[in-house]
Parts: sequence; structure tokens; C-alpha cells
Amino acid sequence: MSMAGSIEPQQVGFDPARLARIDEHFGRYVDDGRLAGFQVVVTRRGEIAHSSAYGLRDREAGAPVEADTLWRIYSMTKPITSLAAMMLWEEGHFELTDEVGRWLPEFADMRVYSKGSTLKPYTVPAVEPIRVWHLLTHTAGLTYGFMQTSVVDGLYRAAGYDLYPPAGVDLATACRAFGELPLLFQPGTAWGYSVASDVLGRLIEVVSGQSLDTFLTERILRPLDMTDTRWYVDGADAARLAALYVPDPATGRAVRHDALGGLAYEKPALLSGGGGLISSAADYHRFTQLLLRGGELDGVRLLGPRTVRFMTRNHLPGGQDLGTLSTGGFAETTLDGIGFGLGFAVVADPIPSRVPSSLGEYYWGGVASTAFWVDPAEQITAMFFTQLMPSSTWPIRPQLRQLVYSALID
Repeated sequence: MSMAGSIEPQQVGFDPARLARIDEHFGRYVDDGRLAGFQVVVTRRGEIAHSSAYGLRDREAGAPVEADTLWRIYSMTKPITSLAAMMLWEEGHFELTDEVGRWLPEFADMRVYSKGSTLKPYTVPAVEPIRVWHLLTHTAGLTYGFMQTSVVDGLYRAAGYDLYPPAGVDLATACRAFGELPLLFQPGTAWGYSVASDVLGRLIEVVSGQSLDTFLTERILRPLDMTDTRWYVDGADAARLAALYVPDPATGRAVRHDALGGLAYEKPALLSGGGGLISSAADYHRFTQLLLRGGELDGVRLLGPRTVRFMTRNHLPGGQDLGTLSTGGFAETTLDGIGFGLGFAVVADPIPSRVPSSLGEYYWGGVASTAFWVDPAEQITAMFFTQLMPSSTWPIRPQLRQLVYSALID
């Protein structure tokens, strides 16, 4: 992928002077220390209209962000896992309404938190089983230990599952642990960001008979020529990985966090379909182009176009939005006017967020402030990469939309 952009922006309806505002704006984040560096790519109709890198991938080493810099994409792993699951669905291995307990018996007879504390929770039986579509839409009632919004996520933390799992625990073991914990709500009745994509990854393993890393490599990454996307970095590639930063509470400046950042240099015991991948701008660009093109890229078809359209509709019960159904505070997206599909947030109404976007646009982001979106109406894709945790630190995502859409002039 040419980082200079493959065409003149005017050819696809962008004003180049307005696109330049993207780098000027986020350059200020770097210049005043809030970010170490960033990379951004904007495309339209399959052509790169704007591609840039600014600042340092490793401030302490003085290493710049370059075209092939590697980034921890965290939850931007989820759409790739969802794609993998839907490939198996297209082959008839399961229906979206099938009970997950059919393959993962630990989820067969779930209980749901009703009241009480983390020391003495009171639960009731689930009236509806967890189904495959519940995992894809985060409506299963599972949660994350790091959410800090409920008694149930406190129980996850007590069991050792916070931002990362306990050392040495693999995916099968983690799923058995999740199955023993109560659900946050009755399946299908609310939306709660959760380990559902990790459970989906385990479902892929059981259904396919392959480990998640093998399945993704053989069925998605290699066919799409996503050669930089992997679970950890070693050897010569280690120097390409951007350092991980957190904000200094007093100054807001990005401060290196090697305890978390260093985990990317070791092969993980748990293959996290919810947040385990490292990727590059060029690789994730290929993934977004596959989606924009309805499941096909360079002659390789992974999904049918109707499946992609089906995945990127709002699947929340009654067509509601996250503002109505979400169970707690959440940093990856705004909530009002946003639905959720099979692995993606979906814009159901662009007005409540007060940010320009198109009806039917779909997207997600990662906890280290990475983000992407695909806009089928305008034929736009956009990606932003940096490594600042958490993603709620700065309003990068709405600002990027603001800058991209105000540069569109056709």
C-alpha cells in the first residue's frame, strides 16, 4: 500500500487541503505529548485518498511511525473473528439460532445475576439459552472484568479475568470459567460488551476442529495476503511494533506502559478472538476493502455479499439502539442512534451522536485508541492507529469522522 496515496484525492471527491487538516489536527496531539505518534488511512471507491504517518512508534527509542509499523489492534480483532464464524455459518455448520451449549456444554444451563454482592450474589435460572447470534451481537449476558460497572464484572475479576486472563490459561479453560459465572442479564434482553467474541473463537475451534490461530491463518489471513497480522511479534519484526502508552493523570502526556506492552512479545496461552491480534495499516486496509466489496478482494471471496449486508444491519431486539439496551458505561462507541450487527456497531441514526456519518455505516475500535469504519453509502473506509490506552482518553474517533466527512466535497 503506497503511504503517499494511490491517486489524487480530487479523483474520488475529496478536497486535499481539507484532508490535510487530519494530520494538522492529530499532529497537535503528538506535538504536545498526548500521543507518541499515529497512522491514518482514508479510502474511497477502493482508492487511497489519504495516507499518512506522524510522530514516533517508540518515543524512548526515537523510532518513527512508518508504513509497516505494527499495532496492537485489541478489539478490532472482533470483526475478524465474526467473519470467521460467518464463514462457517455459510457452510452450514450451525444456524444463528442454535444453542451454544450444543458445542460448549459449559454454557448449557446458565444462571443470571439478580441481586446481592460479589461476596454473596443471588442468581436465577436463564429463561433463554445463549445462542450463536447472542455471541455475535454481545447480547448473551456475558461481560468483561475490566468494565467496573456491575457485580458480575466484579465476579470476573475475582476469578482472575480482568483486562487479561490469568497467566497460562488457554481459551478452552477460560470459557469453562465464564460458563461457571452468572450472566449479567437474560440472554437477548440487553447489550453488554463482553468476552462473547472469545467464546465465539472457542466455538470456531470446536466446530472447525482447528485452533483459532490456525483457522484464521488458513481461511482468512493467508488468502487475503494479510501477512503482518499475528498474535505476537518476535525476531526482526519486534522492532516494528509500536510501544504502548497510557496518559499521565496529572499532565495528560502519553507515558510508556511496558508491563502491558511487553505481553505482545510472547506467544499468548489464550488465543483471544476478542482482542488478541496485532496488525498493520496495510493488512487492516485489506480487511476493510473485503468488507466494502461485499466479501471479495483480488479474486478471493470469503463471504457472499448478502451475508456481509446481513452482518452489518442492526440486529438488536426490536431495532433498538445501544443507548436503550447498553448495560453500562462504555468507551468504544457512542450509544444513541447506534445499533449492533454481527460483529460491528452500525449507525442506525447519525443525528444523536452529533457526528457526521452515513446510515448503515459500520465500525469498531480497540482499547489502545485504534479505530476503523466502513461507509457503504459513500464508499469510504477510514482507519486510525496509535497505542494509547484507554480509548476513552481523547475523542479521537468522533474528531476523525468530523475531519474526513468535512473533506468530502463531491
